[in-house]
Amino acid sequence: MGESIRELILIIENDNFFRNLVARKLEEQDYQIARAVDGNEGLAKIKNQKPDLVFLSLALSEREGFKVLSEIRKDPAISSIPVIVLSNLGELEEINEALELGASDYLIKINSTPKLFLKRIKGNLK
Repeated sequence: MGESIRELILIIENDNFFRNLVARKLEEQDYQIARAVDGNEGLAKIKNQKPDLVFLSLALSEREGFKVLSEIRKDPAISSIPVIVLSNLGELEEINEALELGASDYLIKINSTPKLFLKRIKGNLK
């Protein structure tokens, strides 16, 4: 009846522990969560499920994160989906490349807390 529509967030991350930790924290905040372990699976889920937001790791097998991000931005059907890049590296060159390719935001995993994830989600969901 009055069921609210929950935002769907796709987490594309090959580290099982990190992916499940983020997913669990977001589920506690009533977000729907989809998961992908590599770039190919992630891109397929983006195209099929059209999530409201994507967390995208750069270090992925099959298709690395920069390639996935580039393909998202080239496809008009999914190009407007906000993508928050996740990385262990905070190199300025990597951050700039991600932003130039169209990332909505960039988080360094080691410096990120659940509170920061939620703040960035709210700032990037429309």
